[in-house]
This record gives sequence, structure tokens and C-alpha cells, in this order.
Amino acid sequence: MSAAISILVTILFVIVLLYLVQKLPIDSTMKQMAQIVVVIVGAVSLLSSLGVF
Repeated sequence: MSAAISILVTILFVIVLLYLVQKLPIDSTMKQMAQIVVVIVGAVSLLSSLGVF
């Protein structure tokens, strides 16, 4: 049950961060790079909560 809650919190956190990156007043290429970083960090966090790492 704890792993399911951790996965849900991670997914919600990634969605909120992606929304906030869209609201930043920066260049579109920087936004895209920030989105890629958020997705990669989110994927690593999900994999670690699943016990892969």
C-alpha cells in the first residue's frame, strides 16, 4: 500500500511541476529542457519507489 501511495504522490508532483514549468516566463527551448529534466527525475523516482534501484 505504501508503494502505491508513493507512486501516486510522485505522479501528482510531476504533473504539478510540468504545469509550473509551462507558466515560467522563459524561452520555449528552456521550457522544453526543463520538462525533460522533470520527466527524467520523475521516472527515476518512480523506478526507485518500485524497487528497481
